[in-house]
Amino acid sequence: MALTPIDEQHALQIQAGTIGRKAGHAFEDEITKRINELPKPYRPCDIPGAESHVFSGKPEIHLLNYICSRRGVNELTDIVALSTGALATSEEGKNWLEINGVVVRRCKSDIILTFTDSDENEFSVGVSSKQCNKPKPTNAQLFCSTAFAFCQMLRNARIPVSINAERSLRQLCGDRGFRPLDDRKRMKGRVIDPTHYFWEETDAKGRAEFERLFAKKQNEITRLLLQKAYLDDPFTPDFLLHKTKRADSLEQTQIALYSIDELVELSRNYAGFHLREYSVNKGSHRDPPGVKHLAPRFGIVQMQRLGNKQNATQLQFNLKAGYFYKI
Repeated sequence: MALTPIDEQHALQIQAGTIGRKAGHAFEDEITKRINELPKPYRPCDIPGAESHVFSGKPEIHLLNYICSRRGVNELTDIVALSTGALATSEEGKNWLEINGVVVRRCKSDIILTFTDSDENEFSVGVSSKQCNKPKPTNAQLFCSTAFAFCQMLRNARIPVSINAERSLRQLCGDRGFRPLDDRKRMKGRVIDPTHYFWEETDAKGRAEFERLFAKKQNEITRLLLQKAYLDDPFTPDFLLHKTKRADSLEQTQIALYSIDELVELSRNYAGFHLREYSVNKGSHRDPPGVKHLAPRFGIVQMQRLGNKQNATQLQFNLKAGYFYKI
């Protein structure tokens, strides 16, 4: 999908003026700045092999080389890099970006690259960016929304979800009306968290349906989580760039790179659907000794109730910590 902005130079000016204003976007902002400053034409060098995914230093160069190797491009006569986060920091930029005539107000791609190759063919690529700024890799949020919104996303992708299945997720998340707190009989003698049901406690038919879905439709659901976040998202990512841990500079940064197709397959090969035991050992509703719960997992994806104060009932999917070293 080609990027067709109203005025490309205007976008770059907006981006330049907003870079660094929001710490959360600083990583993507600096990468796009460096890409735009590269001399043209750009000829990829040291193209990574088919099995290479983790690289150190100069993420902008590794990103370009990786995309060129996957797309079979030997020379780029022009490159325009836009950080959607940088544009979003400006009131002027928020309603500016257009893709094929569609205004982009929010999208899953954090970086949008528009290339022109040596044959004057133009194409655009979306890149989803994840980053860890801890000494060791941590879980990375992949998708966070309500149980209802997740079910709607599946239905929109022609993956049927019954009312029972939706009910099981709403029980897991603790939506009002679906909590143990809302059922006096369920509360009698309860010694574990009353604000939501755990996976093994949710509607049996709905739970079994989702377990079948996660097992049978693992690739499709993983792809949706990687590429979709908003029902009106017009620009889904083709690649994922993941900063693996804290670094003092971009030259010392380690990154993992995947096309979405590669990551979906690697995730499936790593593991199918399974349940992991855990106990709640912190917070105001700690489990008594010996109490265990079950957490759904498929591939490198982990599913859980968010549970924080601001968005306690949100459904969250994470990428397993350090997955890039394991798959």
